[in-house]
Amino acid sequence: MTETPHLTFDLKAPGVCTGHLVVPKGADCEALSLPIVSLNKGKGPRVLITGGCHGNELEGPIVARRLIEWLPEAQTCGSIIILPVLNPLAVEAWTRNTPIDGLNLNRVYPGRADGSITERIADAVSRLLLPMVDTVFDLHSMSPTWDSPPMSTTHPVADADLMAKTVKMAEAFKLPVTLVWESNDTFGMFDILAQNQGKVFVCAELGGGTVSSEALSIYEAGVRNALIALGLVEGKTLCLTFRQKPTSQILKMLLSDGLKSPARGIFEPRCSVLDEVKEGDLIGILHPMDSLSRGSIHIHAPTTSTVCAIRSGLHVDVDEEVAFLARPMNA
Repeated sequence: MTETPHLTFDLKAPGVCTGHLVVPKGADCEALSLPIVSLNKGKGPRVLITGGCHGNELEGPIVARRLIEWLPEAQTCGSIIILPVLNPLAVEAWTRNTPIDGLNLNRVYPGRADGSITERIADAVSRLLLPMVDTVFDLHSMSPTWDSPPMSTTHPVADADLMAKTVKMAEAFKLPVTLVWESNDTFGMFDILAQNQGKVFVCAELGGGTVSSEALSIYEAGVRNALIALGLVEGKTLCLTFRQKPTSQILKMLLSDGLKSPARGIFEPRCSVLDEVKEGDLIGILHPMDSLSRGSIHIHAPTTSTVCAIRSGLHVDVDEEVAFLARPMNA
């Protein structure tokens, strides 16, 4: 008989409760106990904050721990559930996917109770946490191979009312960029599951490269801004700066806005994130390494746009994305 996931405390209990979300053992590994905290101050918005979905994106778990430190005194109403690390196996291995089964946690929702460990984690979250909330903040980052500004993001949502609520919530973070992006790789994503249930889901992509003090301060302030907008805490929202530049803009990114490498080689970026580029501007140079007689390949912007993310210089394969462009939402 398949074991079922469970919590070691009652999420409906008032006050601050700490414990674990227990993911049952399977043929591939023993049970996991994921540390979790519930802050319940009665009526009001119900929010789930998660981090550590991908093991090489460590900003989310750090920010989640910071929230746990100050929220007990700052929260005025409602309930907040914080699960700092969704996938401890990936975090400990510093890998995007779970090392045991090779699966991407954010592509297996709602999961399976009798599946591999990644699927069992998704099943536990889908069953026990998602039904308890109306809003989800999932804290990610672009991983060390990308450079990007801190962004609050969402996919297009078919329900116009839910789409409007989601974009408004994403804007409330007041991060440098609010991004609505198309993707053809959304099957099994946490946000799609939540949005199909009518819940507001915002994915915070907390920059890229190395974890820095400046970036973490921006990310934490952004989540605080969102909680203030929901009415869960009192305070004045902050207008955030990124790399000494105050900026806040709503962008959209289409499937065609991902620029891909035409060959294998080392990618050299020739622009920076949030640069405004025109058609024909140089985005980067691909240097083939299999032959010195082959010339380097220049990659140009296909249209006027904003550089939303760019590879931070590494060896790439043919058709691997090296930059993402975007344009104003109302364009």
